[in-house]
Amino acid sequence: MKIINKIKYIFIPVVLLGMASCSGEKESKNETKKTVQPARSFVTTEIKLINPTYQISVPGELKPYESVQIFAKVAGFIKKIYVDRGSVVTKGQLLAVLEAPEMNQDYLSDKSSQQKTYTDYLYAKQAFERLQDAASTKGAVADIELDRAKSIMQSSKATYEASKAGTGRSSQMNQYLRITAPFSGVIMDRNLSVGALVGPNSGMALFSIAQKNKLRLTVSLPEKHASSVNEGIVAQFTVKSIPGKNFEAHLSRNSGVISQENRSMTLEFDVPNPGTVLKGGEYAQVQLNLKRSAPTFFVPTKSILQTQSGTFVMTFNDNTVSRVAVKEGITYEKMTEVFGALFGHDKVLVKPSEEIEEGKISTPKKNK
Repeated sequence: MKIINKIKYIFIPVVLLGMASCSGEKESKNETKKTVQPARSFVTTEIKLINPTYQISVPGELKPYESVQIFAKVAGFIKKIYVDRGSVVTKGQLLAVLEAPEMNQDYLSDKSSQQKTYTDYLYAKQAFERLQDAASTKGAVADIELDRAKSIMQSSKATYEASKAGTGRSSQMNQYLRITAPFSGVIMDRNLSVGALVGPNSGMALFSIAQKNKLRLTVSLPEKHASSVNEGIVAQFTVKSIPGKNFEAHLSRNSGVISQENRSMTLEFDVPNPGTVLKGGEYAQVQLNLKRSAPTFFVPTKSILQTQSGTFVMTFNDNTVSRVAVKEGITYEKMTEVFGALFGHDKVLVKPSEEIEEGKISTPKKNK
């Protein structure tokens, strides 16, 4: 029995040692596999450095070229209205007349004061000129008397000029009783009737007027397309109110700044509208042809790998697979613009997979 126990004590450690040795060999082999992957073939394609013209479709809004609400500059009652909603008017056309009798009385009072001060000025001027003539005879007029007459004349002149300005102000305020069109357009709204009291503090506009023979097409261009805007861009657009009809407009203004609110840049196109075919205030679907300022890298869309950790392409250069983080840009003919640490000579895997590991690919051995 003692002999058998001794054999057990010797045999068990030897077996354990053998098992540990086998386990170590397996781990060593696995590490070798991760370092150098077995030979395999990948379908690759070269990345392309191109600068194509591409088209996008974005919503836009048609607005009147000029649009404004008309308020009364002075307080008064509406005496007469000459237009109504839908009336087509020209610049300077009379729209309404207000009535404010006290303003007319102020004007007459200022006019009378102006006449009086003018008479006083003429008298002071004549007195100074007479003394000046008399002073030509030595000792006839004291110098101080001449200076006093000159001072009175200048004071009278200043009083007259102030009175004249006051009369001009009263006259101008009377002109505000006549409400005229600031530009040619159409009356969109008429909010008040004859007899209503209006004024600068009433808060109610008499009319709303808009220009219809020329419109503005406003487009909010997404941030990723901002660098593709060039002068001379032509917009083609459609509106739901006139289905099947295509319209065209040229770029007129560019904000040049990305809005912090919606991450877009505003473009404006002037749209001639003879015959007022377009109504203004409509929504439009706009087609734009854009082009980058410089060439960029494009890869097949299916060669982009989307993972939880980010977006990648897998390059295969010198039998080495590498993951390169990229950001996507525009899509053009089954290709997608990418931005990342890429070079013109890089080749990318056409069908990348998360199962493909990075590293060196072993070269298949040839049979002797």
